[in-house]
Amino acid sequence: MTHAVIEHPFTCPYCWESITMLLDLTVEDQNYVEDCEVCCNPISLDFRAEQGAIVVFDARQLP
Repeated sequence: MTHAVIEHPFTCPYCWESITMLLDLTVEDQNYVEDCEVCCNPISLDFRAEQGAIVVFDARQLP
């Protein structure tokens, strides 16, 4: 069974805190900006999902 939305843990590229974000896996390739829940800085999220699983994930600071 695959889930359309999952909670994905990662480290904020600004404050280095461990955080989680909800990712929608119904669209395979996604790139968007979301604020860190700890330091509020904007994080560029880029990920790819295949068959309901994340195969590539990158969270980085905005230039």
